[in-house]
Amino acid sequence: MDKKSRNILILFGAALLAIIIIEVTRPKPVNWKPSYTSVDKIPFGSYILYKELTETNKDKNVTLVSKNPYEFLSDSTYNTNSAYLFINTNLDFDKRSYEKLIAFVRQGNSVFLAGRYFGEVLKDSLRIETDIDYQITEEEITPTFFSSYLQQDSLPKFKKGVYKSVFKSFDTTKTKVLGYLKNEEEKLSQINFIKITEGKGEIYLNTIPEAFSNYYMLKDNGKYAANTLSFLQNNPTLYWDDYLKSGRKIIDSPMRFVLNQVPLRWAYYLLITGLLIFILFKGKREQRIIPVVEPLQNTSIEFAKTIGDLYFQHKDYSDIISKKITYFLEKLRSQYYLNTNELDAKFINKLAVKSGHSVTDTKELVDHIHALKGRIAHTEADLIALNKKIEKFTL
Repeated sequence: MDKKSRNILILFGAALLAIIIIEVTRPKPVNWKPSYTSVDKIPFGSYILYKELTETNKDKNVTLVSKNPYEFLSDSTYNTNSAYLFINTNLDFDKRSYEKLIAFVRQGNSVFLAGRYFGEVLKDSLRIETDIDYQITEEEITPTFFSSYLQQDSLPKFKKGVYKSVFKSFDTTKTKVLGYLKNEEEKLSQINFIKITEGKGEIYLNTIPEAFSNYYMLKDNGKYAANTLSFLQNNPTLYWDDYLKSGRKIIDSPMRFVLNQVPLRWAYYLLITGLLIFILFKGKREQRIIPVVEPLQNTSIEFAKTIGDLYFQHKDYSDIISKKITYFLEKLRSQYYLNTNELDAKFINKLAVKSGHSVTDTKELVDHIHALKGRIAHTEADLIALNKKIEKFTL
């Protein structure tokens, strides 16, 4: 490698190293996107709530569910008197998942749903309507409870990242109102927390999923989440949904399978590294490739075929028969060292011995050659018959 190429590579490496250091050391911007997964520590993840439920509350058996509700409730043997917890911005169930969920509830279990939008299937089946303000609220909202034993000394306040959503209508025959939003400026009560009875179990619906996020759990608003989830205190087993989440990690790349498998991922990285090293060391100028010189082809056979086709097309059978006989006799001379000037009985006996054929077969071939030589004109049938006899004899 010459000096100029080496300097260019050193400069390129230094620039690349500087970019990597800058990217690693610069502070990352805060991600305010809603996630609500059990592992996300961003403001609107639910890492703190999940940790509190699993580590602090030893009385509950918390199970992380990373499957679709239909798949989980179809394939799993769930415990009786258990609760299924869903927290996300949008909780849009398909019909099959809803049917499994409602069967789960009617057997005496509970489902807790915290979200702004509950999907058409859930709204039509439970006969609920919500009113959502799709602009982030500008004033603080204060959720509280109707139950006296859940009243707090200092009511929590929510504002940042919160969209106001309330229940506009519901089935009063099987619905109990548990909480509402208290707007301090307008002094209005708007329902945001209800319980619907289905069979032997209950469905709880809350319209402030942000209350269960890391941001508000760290702002001393965790009491609201604790009081809300206290309705599930009689359920010893809690299933935490980690599938219907806005922040669920989904790899859309065709390489997702390779990157998800640790051995394949390292093999992929090693392959890329090896290719880069190969390009680096093999990129220098090398000797010009010596072209491959193909040897001359033996065209004797093709020439003979061409000549034969030419004779055959002109239908000069006599000439072809004459050359066929001449070629055959030449082969006998070179192979068996016989004198072919006189094709008599002595010649026939010698040829039969050396060729391994019977005297009768040999005499028949020689007589046929004599007969063809004695004719002036020949036909295609004569040529074919001679060719078959010669081929039979020489095989």
